[in-house]
Amino acid sequence: MILKNVKMAATDEPVDIQVINDKIAEISPSGKIQTGDILNLSFTNAIVFPGLINSHDHLDFNLFPQLGDKVYNNYTEWGHHIHATYKAEIEDISKIPALLRSQWGIYKNLLCGVTTVINHGERLKIENGLITVFEDTQCLHSVQFEKRWKIRLNNPFKIKLPVNIHVGEGDDWVSYNEIDRLTRWNLFKKKLVGVHAVAMSEEQAKKFEAVVWCPQSNFFLLNKTARINVLKDHTMLLFGTDSTLTSNWNIWQHLQSARGSMLVNDDILYRALNQNASKVWKLNTGEIAAGRDADIVVAKIKDNCTGLDAFFTLDPAHLLLVVHKGNIILFDESLLAQVKAVDLSRFSKIYIDGICKYVEGDLPGLIKKIREYYPKANFPVTTTKAA
Repeated sequence: MILKNVKMAATDEPVDIQVINDKIAEISPSGKIQTGDILNLSFTNAIVFPGLINSHDHLDFNLFPQLGDKVYNNYTEWGHHIHATYKAEIEDISKIPALLRSQWGIYKNLLCGVTTVINHGERLKIENGLITVFEDTQCLHSVQFEKRWKIRLNNPFKIKLPVNIHVGEGDDWVSYNEIDRLTRWNLFKKKLVGVHAVAMSEEQAKKFEAVVWCPQSNFFLLNKTARINVLKDHTMLLFGTDSTLTSNWNIWQHLQSARGSMLVNDDILYRALNQNASKVWKLNTGEIAAGRDADIVVAKIKDNCTGLDAFFTLDPAHLLLVVHKGNIILFDESLLAQVKAVDLSRFSKIYIDGICKYVEGDLPGLIKKIREYYPKANFPVTTTKAA
């Protein structure tokens, strides 16, 4: 497969990209790659970037609406409140089998151009190669809610795995103190990846391999987010969405909110989605470079934007192509005439903001199954074009 005349994110350099099997084989100035490859896709006014890496999501929680009606001191206060206040809603949605909820969580990410998602929770038994569901971590929920967290943290049989844990998710002394409790009990000095880190100080950040910034979730619960502007100087910065329990389904809205906070510059925020995440999770993706996994997204440039403006102004409707490990998993209807070599029987037709997309798998069938359990389930896609 060859992607022709796409502009590299940040640099606007027009290039051709050749993909062989599951790897990027060559990147050359536009018009330089000459080959008889059976699949050649040509673009006009399009940006290309590595498939996004969402470093924090709960895949089985993405059918919930945002739950909460006030500003909380910390995540434990929020957790107790929603289980008391929204008991009926939680029970109704929990009746949907976890497998179906998780499959929608995968699609939620795919439709936004995420090709790797780090799932927080119990390991999923999903045989689905649509995107990479990364679970090669020691996943602990939190100091407050994880039973026997000290023993699990120091499990000698998992000493090489990074510890992925919610920490410091609050605006009070309890949230600050739990960070010290966690690092004090990290007896084997395992690599810690802290999620949220709203209460984290610079000194505490030095004891973490990385922190995952989820600003939209933080503002919804706490009306405050982590001091990323200072934490970034002491640990690696990653980016996550959390689930729809506390945030919007659309990662691009998260990124636009993060950008609007002006806590970090565009380059730092961009790298949190690719190169930084690739390094922390030890992935062979996160970069448009020869030898890397062919996780690639091409999108239509909005309003003739340039540089990273062209990236951060995107939305799911702008995506033209999503490739995961060399396989096309989503494409815009405008490419239909160019993808004749693709087996269309593997794809279903959907609409995002009235724009037709083809996505791998039976997404309409999944939506139908979910609504058999919960008829009120709301989705950001339709299966027929609005009148």
